[in-house]
Amino acid sequence: MAKKIKSTNSIKSSEDLVTSSQETRAGFIAMALEKNYIAIPFIEEAKALKTLSSKAKKPKDLLKIKDLRVGLLTASGLSEKALNYLTEDDRTLAIVGLIEKFLEPAGDNFVDELVYRYLLTKGDALGGKARNLAGTLGERKFLRSLLSVFNLSGIKYQWKDTETNTWQEKPEEDTDIEKRIGGLYWKRNNKDRLLLLNIKVPVVEKNVDLILLNAKPADKLKGAGSIITTNEKYVALGELKGGIDPAGADEHWKTANSAFIRTRKAFTKMQLTPKTFFIGAAIEKSMAIEIFDELQSGVLTNAANLSNDKQLTEIAKWVLDL
Repeated sequence: MAKKIKSTNSIKSSEDLVTSSQETRAGFIAMALEKNYIAIPFIEEAKALKTLSSKAKKPKDLLKIKDLRVGLLTASGLSEKALNYLTEDDRTLAIVGLIEKFLEPAGDNFVDELVYRYLLTKGDALGGKARNLAGTLGERKFLRSLLSVFNLSGIKYQWKDTETNTWQEKPEEDTDIEKRIGGLYWKRNNKDRLLLLNIKVPVVEKNVDLILLNAKPADKLKGAGSIITTNEKYVALGELKGGIDPAGADEHWKTANSAFIRTRKAFTKMQLTPKTFFIGAAIEKSMAIEIFDELQSGVLTNAANLSNDKQLTEIAKWVLDL
C-alpha cells in the first residue's frame, strides 16, 4: 500500500517564505555545478581543436586543414547566427584576419592562442544557456517533487516527452525524466488533471509558467477549439521563478504578480476564478510580506519557496489534489 503524505501548510508567517542564507548558498552551488555540466561539450571541442590544429607547423597551414574550418570561424569571433549572412569568401577573410592579427603574433604559441579565442566565443553561447538555466532547474525541481508525491501516493500518470512530442505511460524507472517533461496527466478523485508548462493562454494573451486543466492528453491542445481556448477548463495557473540571486528576487515577484493581476482580470471578465499559485527560489523579506498578505486575503491561493523542500512537497501535494 502506498505511503500516505500528510497534507499540511508550514507557512504560518511571512518569515517562513524567506529564503535562508544557507538555501541561497546551496542554490548558487547547484547553478555552478550545472554550468560546469553544460560546458563539457565546449571543453571537449576545445581539446579536439588543439589536437587537430597541432598538426600545423605555422598559423597559415591551418587554412589547409579542412576539418578545422568551423573551429577557425568560431575562434574568429563569428557566431552560428552571423555565419548565415556570410559568403565563403567572407568566412575565409575572417579566418585570414584571425591568423594575421592574432595567431602569427603569438609565435610558437599560436595553437594555444587559437584555443583561447575559440573558448571566448563559445563562452558567449554558454552564457546564453546559463541565462535560461535558473528557470530550467526550477522547473525540474518542481516536477521531480511532483513525481515524488505521485509515486508515494500510488498515482499512475502519463507524461509528455519533449524530445518525441508524444505522451508516455509512467515508466518503471523515472530517473531524470523531469529533464524531458512538457506535461503531466493524472486522475484523482475521478477528476482529470493536465499540467502543462510554458503555455500561451489565449484569454490572457501571455505565456504562463504552469497551467492546470480539467483535461486529458487526447484533448486538442492547439488551434481553434483547443482545450487551451476553453476558459472553463482552467483549474489553476502558476508562476515559477527559479532564479536564486537575492538581487533579482523582488523583480521576479513583481513580474509574477503583474502576470497574476492580468490573469485574474481576464478570467474575472469571463466570470471565472481559477486558482493562482507562486513558487520562487529567491524570496526576500519585503516580497515575503506581500506574498503572505495575498495568501491571507485569498488573492493568491497558494505559494511555496522552491528552496524549501517541505514547502515544495506541500504545494506539489496541493496540485495533485486540486
